[in-house]
Amino acid sequence: MTTPPEVKYTSTSLSLSSLITCFISCFVIVSCLLEGLCVTSKANALSQSATLSLDPLLWDHVVDLNEDFRILWKIINQDITFEIQARTLGYVGFGFSPDGNFAGSDIAIGWVDKGQTYFQDRHIKRNGDPEPIVDPSQDYILMWGYENRTHTVLRFRRKLDTCDPAHDIAITNDTMRLLYMYNERDPPHGSVKPGHLPNPASSFRPYRPIVLTQRPHIQFKHEEYVRILELRNEDVELPGADETLIWCKTFKLDDMKRKHHLIRYEPIYDSPASVHNLQHITLRECHGMHQELEEMAREQGRQCMGARDIPLACNAIVASWSRGSNSFTFPDETGYPMESRQAKYYLMETHYNNLQPDLTQLHANRQMADNSGLKIYFTHVLRRHDAGVLSIGMDPNWRHIIPPGQSQVISEGHCIEDCTAYAFPMDGIHIFAVMMRTHLIGKEIKLRQIRQTEELPPIVHDSNIDVAYQDFRRLTAPVRALPGDRLIAECIYDSSSRKAITLGGLTMKEESCIVLMLYYPRQNKLTTCHSLPSLPTVLHSLGIEQLATDSNPVLISAPPELAGMTLEVRLLSYDWRNQFNEFQEATRRGSFKPLCWGVKNRVVPGTEYLEGYSINVTKTYKKQRHCKHKRLFVTEETMPDISFPVLHEIDNNNVIEGAARSSQNSASETVHGLSKAQGYSQTITTTTLILTTVYLLLQHLSRRWWQCWRLHLT
Repeated sequence: MTTPPEVKYTSTSLSLSSLITCFISCFVIVSCLLEGLCVTSKANALSQSATLSLDPLLWDHVVDLNEDFRILWKIINQDITFEIQARTLGYVGFGFSPDGNFAGSDIAIGWVDKGQTYFQDRHIKRNGDPEPIVDPSQDYILMWGYENRTHTVLRFRRKLDTCDPAHDIAITNDTMRLLYMYNERDPPHGSVKPGHLPNPASSFRPYRPIVLTQRPHIQFKHEEYVRILELRNEDVELPGADETLIWCKTFKLDDMKRKHHLIRYEPIYDSPASVHNLQHITLRECHGMHQELEEMAREQGRQCMGARDIPLACNAIVASWSRGSNSFTFPDETGYPMESRQAKYYLMETHYNNLQPDLTQLHANRQMADNSGLKIYFTHVLRRHDAGVLSIGMDPNWRHIIPPGQSQVISEGHCIEDCTAYAFPMDGIHIFAVMMRTHLIGKEIKLRQIRQTEELPPIVHDSNIDVAYQDFRRLTAPVRALPGDRLIAECIYDSSSRKAITLGGLTMKEESCIVLMLYYPRQNKLTTCHSLPSLPTVLHSLGIEQLATDSNPVLISAPPELAGMTLEVRLLSYDWRNQFNEFQEATRRGSFKPLCWGVKNRVVPGTEYLEGYSINVTKTYKKQRHCKHKRLFVTEETMPDISFPVLHEIDNNNVIEGAARSSQNSASETVHGLSKAQGYSQTITTTTLILTTVYLLLQHLSRRWWQCWRLHLT
């Protein structure tokens, strides 16, 4: 460690240093006396569980990444506070990966050893070495750390965007891939330099996709007037390997004589194998011939290719669950309306697909017949608004073509102005939650909103989507969409790993571009608002001028160099590497067929023969970033010993309040920082700093004294 540059102190700086050092010394002595009182009062009262908090925050979110690692977090303005509770007495790590692998990750490492808490902001290089190295800018700040007999607990905070893109990953509205690690051993005592973490590669656990910035989940209280109904499949044979099975089962709900509101739903897993095989479940209303629906309700179910594969109008989505989600609870002011007189039959469409076949083999007695489904909660105590679901995107069809070997392929599904103008009420609809859905090669989705020729901020945008986590996202505040607005589901795919084209469809080997919007008030005129590239656009994008209409299979007749070739051969022989840009331009600028349906699968009037085109946006939306150039005060070679003293309880070494910096890491660094920035030449600044420090420390001591006195009384 290099010697810090010499600092010349003025008389003011010496006075400040002495005062702060003296006050901190007194503060530490008084704190220790208070700790002794608190330890005596609660030594036999606290449990061994690591879930106890020293200064409990009202956490927004709590997630168990596995049975040994829990994270809690809360966001205030641009800061996020985390707490890690890990079942280990060794070191722990928590951070973010760009793609699920540890290479290129941003990670904080911490451990408690012989009364000291060590904590460092680190990152992992992309060269394959799993050893996290110390960042030159320490942007994670430890608030406290401790051990009990079983757990290590660390609480720390950071900015959502640390403005350090070279070493840190910004926390945004995107899906974050949480990376975590823990080991039963600490690094060598006192070591903070890279190269001393025991077995870092084997300490990493599988990443967990999650959205950190969305609104807190609504706490659901099961009141006595809330009814529960389980909708289960019956003995569905699970597909093998990576095959997709789409299963449709119809239910008859004839006991809702009056209107009810669906207020919550959650998945039912029939067995451990179900967890890995269930991709998503969609519940739909059905309208149509009652005799046919009655017969289907008596069936075990049937294999299908989506709801429209069945000759019934089951087009209105009631509920949709996807892998990675636990449940969905409607806001207090909304609920989905259910009533026997309006819709007595409901179709549950279940997609089975095992993305990780190896995991299923962990269960020796794998259950081959599945009875999973949805548990729905509904009540006759009605909410203020009826909620609805609107599907926007690319219709699943072969005309949705994704070329191979490309890092970025853009597809757009348009909900055109004609459809929203016909269906939306005059005051518009209020969108409060959104689910974005692609399959295996999707990497980014944006729901765009265009009013006339102005593009508004995207309703939702995720540039790091994960097929294993496609949950409904609660918007910070409802977004209003007016009649005549155009809504566009823009999907970006990474097909660089594929050697053949990918077509749109319902199976996981095909691709999807769908956005489901939860909104209020519900309207029945528009439930599906998709689009599809027109056949002339598809042919033009492939360089085809004309088809021979009298041939079977259909052959290309022009241009001459393609004459006699089938469409399938043309798709296989197209020079995607050199002509991809022409294809992309043709598909985005060409015409498309709008597909707008209402609850009974009725087409929106006037759109049957309509041809749509992209809007010429005159005012685009651009996201602003406000990061400034970071001034680095340390380097990897001059990284200070970032350690924090920890006070222990007499017997159980349990919870302690606050980890204060040592005098070397607090008082001296503060003096150096002020000397460099201001030279300690301003008496007003000095006085203000002293008074602020005294106030904060006295406030902490008074709060601590009151807590200890209450413990003493009890």
